[in-house]
Amino acid sequence: MKRTIIKIDEDLCNGCGLCIEGCHEGALQLIDGKARMISDLFCDGLGACIGECPVGAITLEEREAEPYDEIKVMERISPKGEQTILAHLNHLIDHDQMEFVKQGINYIKENNLKVDLSKLKNNKKEEKMEKHSHSHNHGGGGCPGSKMIFNQNPEVNTSSHASSDSPSELRQWPVQLHLVNPQAPYFQNADILLAADCVAFSMGNFHNKYLKGKGLAIACPKLDTGKDVYVDKLTAMIDLANANTFTVMMMEVPCCSGILQMAKMAIENAKRKIPVKAIIVGLDGNIRSEEWV
Repeated sequence: MKRTIIKIDEDLCNGCGLCIEGCHEGALQLIDGKARMISDLFCDGLGACIGECPVGAITLEEREAEPYDEIKVMERISPKGEQTILAHLNHLIDHDQMEFVKQGINYIKENNLKVDLSKLKNNKKEEKMEKHSHSHNHGGGGCPGSKMIFNQNPEVNTSSHASSDSPSELRQWPVQLHLVNPQAPYFQNADILLAADCVAFSMGNFHNKYLKGKGLAIACPKLDTGKDVYVDKLTAMIDLANANTFTVMMMEVPCCSGILQMAKMAIENAKRKIPVKAIIVGLDGNIRSEEWV
């Protein structure tokens, strides 16, 4: 599958080894004086190592890679002791990767590891909000606009609600299909809305009637490049995130139908089959058709 993973420029790497200390998952080793990735399985693609590199040799890229495997990571790092395990799990919490955190905690319990789980960061809303308020900090590497945010219980924004009957139902960030992680918590066992870029601007009731309670990915089937990446990500949502359904919303213009074709291709490639609803939106914002396909 294609997913976000780190890339090391060996010409820039000076062999300082700081990134290896920053990678709690054990994906990096110093070999022949250069930091090198030893296995895609261990790289979570969240980029903790980027901020440790003093010469800018580490970046994120999207390429074919084996899916990240939390159990294999736990097997690898557990001999390193409690501090390494806690640092790894807290790193996942910082990026709202709660499904992987659950897997890690279950591994600790099943293998009777001596780890004080009370030392894990509290995932309370206040702490999450504080963390999000600092999301403009570039120290973690990558684009700050693509930092994942997941609010399971979005509250009504009272300032906007006072002048509008349609408060936002968006509970995640990012939303663009190239930027989302297909295994993000808001896609786990979820009903997923795959919407063409123009749809939300065409409808006054998009948030309340169609987005509420769903994971969201948006794309433009006409202008976007890398549509093979889109198909791979949608396939991963089905097989790895265990998505329940796809609802595909597209405009009535012919070029927009490609977004439904991508969803169908993903289902053909996936190991499991899920229901797909196709909704066609008119240029006036009215629904032209709505059916399971």
